[in-house]
Amino acid sequence: MSGDPRRGILDTSVIIDLEVIDPARLPDISSISTVTLAELSTGPHVASDDATRAQRQQQLQHLESTVAALAFDARCARAFGPIYAAVVASGRKARGSRSLDLLIAATARAHDLPLYTRNAKDLRGLEGLVEVIEI
Repeated sequence: MSGDPRRGILDTSVIIDLEVIDPARLPDISSISTVTLAELSTGPHVASDDATRAQRQQQLQHLESTVAALAFDARCARAFGPIYAAVVASGRKARGSRSLDLLIAATARAHDLPLYTRNAKDLRGLEGLVEVIEI
């Protein structure tokens, strides 16, 4: 299913916990979706104090300078359709907070890359569409 086993997309949950994850469990070449970048961009804006805001902003800038962000483009939008349908067919809701996870999964599908996550249960029903690797 995935084109290059050394490459993969890290979802937001992995990026948040990156400091505690064994690097050996990650792909050699990691990317993120611009959806993850959007999620993380909210962090500094909702921080409860200046120190937290500054820390989150610094982490965001470091991420942007070190990890390639794959754009959620028309190809990703088309990949989202079958992903959405698979989740609905499995009897689960595909809207709300889960929709961001599904947009990230669509990015992985469109780029033929495995998706590394800490929340594989949130991506149930995507077997055959996206290779989900739980960390």
